[in-house]
Amino acid sequence: MSLILTRDDLIKILQMSDCINAVEKAFAELTNGTAVLPLRIGIKSDMGLNLYMPAYLKESQALACKVVSVYKDNPIKFGLPTTIGKVLLQDPETGEVKCIMDGGYLTAVRTGAASGVATKYLANKETNGIVGIFGAGVQAKMQLWAIYEVRKIKKAIVFDLLEDVANNFINEMSKKLNLEITKANSPEEVLEGDIICTATSSSTPLFDGNKIRPGTHINGIGSHTPNTRELDTITIKRSLVVGDSTEACFNEAGDIIIPFKNKEITQSHFYGELGEIITGKKQGRTDASQITLFKSNGLAIQDAATAKLVYDKALEMGIGTNVNI
Repeated sequence: MSLILTRDDLIKILQMSDCINAVEKAFAELTNGTAVLPLRIGIKSDMGLNLYMPAYLKESQALACKVVSVYKDNPIKFGLPTTIGKVLLQDPETGEVKCIMDGGYLTAVRTGAASGVATKYLANKETNGIVGIFGAGVQAKMQLWAIYEVRKIKKAIVFDLLEDVANNFINEMSKKLNLEITKANSPEEVLEGDIICTATSSSTPLFDGNKIRPGTHINGIGSHTPNTRELDTITIKRSLVVGDSTEACFNEAGDIIIPFKNKEITQSHFYGELGEIITGKKQGRTDASQITLFKSNGLAIQDAATAKLVYDKALEMGIGTNVNI
């Protein structure tokens, strides 16, 4: 029997605070050597790209593979989203696929959760209570939700080129979090926050790194290809740079790859991985004036940890449909 969980099921089950805890443990396992994380496999078909992201967390007993497809003609030809994701969760004792669940909402929450963990360990404990968000889409919403769970927030400032998207963000998230949210008229206004999130589709830097205030923590989320970046070289050079994975940062993250290739930074400027901070193998922020940066690429260990969490909660809550396959 396999349990089928829809997007609506996941929305009922998955809470950000629980996901933050699960993802934090996953990063610790990666550093401690109890995680198996193969390279992401990509297969191009005639119409699109298919990605396979497997991972196994030995301590958490989470074995899963996320299947993601990116087919640009889907909306026009088939009425489907451009990006579609499903997660297969296996029983590590038997190999049986015990659950198939929506991967879209899971990915959004687990990506937000990673920033929540990074903010917990790297942001100043005493902040001005203001969060600045670049972008106002689904991931921007998850970023704010996650930060809200780990720091005392009194206000958020959001900037998006599309006014209706920004207004939707404000209406939805102000009600969800009971929080004051204002719309920025310029990127500079967003930099008033002590915690900044970049969650856009921009391929070029969003702001001048010279204008970042001392003590700021930044979560860089949006760019994930070698030739695109949300953060300029000045921002990278001024920051204590921590990533989810060294390998991913130097192979996928244009924010880091571009200044590295231009010889504006060396590989030693990359301070360490988030798991090393969590486990105490490396110290995080050392003083209140430091600028810290977490570069997120998205790892399959996050999917595996979150899928196991969702499955256990689904059984507890009696949610989902069992199917004989």
